[in-house]
Amino acid sequence: MKNLVIEGQSLEWLLTSATDAMLIIDHEGKIVLLNPALEKLFGYAPAALLGQTIEMLVPARLRHAHVGQRADFFSQPRPRAMGGGAELMALHRDGREFPVEVSLSPLQGAQAQPLVLATIHDITSRKAAEAALQESEARMRAIFETAVDAIITIDERGIMERLNPAAQALFGYSEAEAAGQNVSILMPAPHRARHDGYLEHYLDTGEKKIIGKGREVEGLRRDGTLFPMDLTVTEMKLGSRRMFTGMVRDITARKAAEQHNRALLQEISSANEELTNFAYVVSHDLKAPLRGIGSLADWLATDYAEHFNDEGREHMRLLINRVHRMGALIDGILQYSRVGRVKEAPLPVDLNKLLADVVDLQAAPAHIRVTVAPGLPVVVVEPTRIQQVFHNLVSNAIKYMDKADGRVEVACADAGADWRFAVSDNGPGIEARHFERIFQLFQTLASRDRVESTGVGLALVKKIVEMYHGQYGVESVIGQGSTFWFTLPKAASPAAAK
Repeated sequence: MKNLVIEGQSLEWLLTSATDAMLIIDHEGKIVLLNPALEKLFGYAPAALLGQTIEMLVPARLRHAHVGQRADFFSQPRPRAMGGGAELMALHRDGREFPVEVSLSPLQGAQAQPLVLATIHDITSRKAAEAALQESEARMRAIFETAVDAIITIDERGIMERLNPAAQALFGYSEAEAAGQNVSILMPAPHRARHDGYLEHYLDTGEKKIIGKGREVEGLRRDGTLFPMDLTVTEMKLGSRRMFTGMVRDITARKAAEQHNRALLQEISSANEELTNFAYVVSHDLKAPLRGIGSLADWLATDYAEHFNDEGREHMRLLINRVHRMGALIDGILQYSRVGRVKEAPLPVDLNKLLADVVDLQAAPAHIRVTVAPGLPVVVVEPTRIQQVFHNLVSNAIKYMDKADGRVEVACADAGADWRFAVSDNGPGIEARHFERIFQLFQTLASRDRVESTGVGLALVKKIVEMYHGQYGVESVIGQGSTFWFTLPKAASPAAAK
């Protein structure tokens, strides 16, 4: 069969030189001639397929049907070009299946023997590409159909082609109603009249006003209502066609929130102005008569001391103490009102030096020892604010001390992104049920006539620490003492500030 002659010509030279896999079979389906390209495609050694039936190159599950198809072809032989719809599965020698496309050409051998020439193409790569394309199209279709934002596609004339479900719900048009109409129907005047001009100007000059940029505009629903929206337009080319995709987001809720925020900011601004006025009144209109009362009380207590009995002297002492307490309360309120409102320039503060000054100003009684851990960090803060924090914590520890051998300790620990500061004492301790209450304004646990306190100190500590986005708290055991702690982000450091 090697020198098969068809119409007086040998085909062996043609098949051998062809780069496509080719073979010739007779009416019984036996392979009478094949080329090296086919042997390579199916993984067989030279001449191993000669005389074998074509069905050995077909998966077993498809062989019976293939025999029938072969018989039908030989009963009515006709040429069938590549791509004519015959996509089959082939069987490699190693047992794996792969898709092929086959073209058939009827031939006639000696003694009018019917033959067929088959050219076989491995289309594995094409099938993989088609599957990837289908998967990509399915993914894009899913995104288009399920996107929360409205998506609209238009051509270069501004005619709408597609609207996703979100766009249909937002504008009130079905895709069938909107398709074929100019996108300007979704715009209020005067943008509607100008839209085609914008598009023509871009196509002529390439100057972009919206394309490729985000912009806040107004949209027009089918029912005539207007709404604010974010619009982003992108351009794409499909062959010679230029298409535009608009991404639309309804920002009605955001605009309402912005308006609400503006109103709140205005209220806050007004409240701050009122607080400033209040602080001015407190500072000038209340402290002046209070100083007069204090001076008069001191004068009476000094010049008329011999005229008072024990009860009178106690009343004068209480009067003078309460005048001083009222002055301290006014000062505390002014300090509290200034936090976050009156700004100082943040500066590098060496806490070692600051704590030394704080402890020195306290003038602690001889039976109370205040110690500060060495090596405290340098932080960038408003100096007055951090001094107020440590002053209040240390002074409270001294003020409420009930031990003959009092100890107050200031320490610092590295807590990752924060510094954790603690002021500990061996005083009376605090019940856990009071932990939240003591950080509230004007709250004290001891009688004000027994321990001078305004109830502002810890509230001031809380407000300053929160201003720096730190945390605060207290740990305590009744009879053994308390530890007040707070954190300060390390971002408030010289390196971070620089």
